[in-house]
Amino acid sequence: MIIDLFLRTHHKPVLDAAERDALEAAFVRTQDFTAKQIVVREQVPLTQCTLLLDGFVERYKDLPDGRRQILAIHVPGDFVDLHSYPLKKLEHSVAALTAIRVAFVPHEAVRALTKTSATLTELLWRSTLIDAAINREWIVSVGARGAAVRLAHLFCEMNVRLQRIGLSDGKRFVFPVTQIDLADATGLTAVHANRMLRQLREDGLVEFRGGEVFIPDADALRRFAGFDPGYLFID
Repeated sequence: MIIDLFLRTHHKPVLDAAERDALEAAFVRTQDFTAKQIVVREQVPLTQCTLLLDGFVERYKDLPDGRRQILAIHVPGDFVDLHSYPLKKLEHSVAALTAIRVAFVPHEAVRALTKTSATLTELLWRSTLIDAAINREWIVSVGARGAAVRLAHLFCEMNVRLQRIGLSDGKRFVFPVTQIDLADATGLTAVHANRMLRQLREDGLVEFRGGEVFIPDADALRRFAGFDPGYLFID
């Protein structure tokens, strides 16, 4: 089912069988994108929302001088632009970090779901609010955490999020992004990010090589990062 991973990570409130069927039926098509391909372009009118089924996606803004700030990294099961339903366009762009598959649900279908089910309305609203909570934590990282801690915190977050969908064993997971992507996500230069990754590796906290992450001691990494997963609302 298209919605399986979404419901695995957003299991509250609980849907009944009819609500699950209605949500599944709302999706009209799937589409594949290649790595780096733009899925949603900023300020372009939208008539549908996008659910990520496979691969990794970035939300980002490019500055006139060529710098990029990655605002979010999405994993399978995430809506990448559910907020486009009320806004009808985004002030940022969405692109594939890797080859991806997505499913689309028209805004009209979202409206119908929210009209017919208070539970579905709460579920979709809660999903958007959790995205906002993650965004606020990223702001804290860029504004208040040291460089190595920013990277460590991101690795902790991705480990938890991927563990929930069976893509991490708690110590090792595929994270096919570049060092430049990591720098853009944490507000660092590529050179500084490279130095901090080397520091984390030499300190035995995390290894990032070839798009794979290995965490020898997850507890030690969490302590170093000051990582509290409460903002992910996993309960």
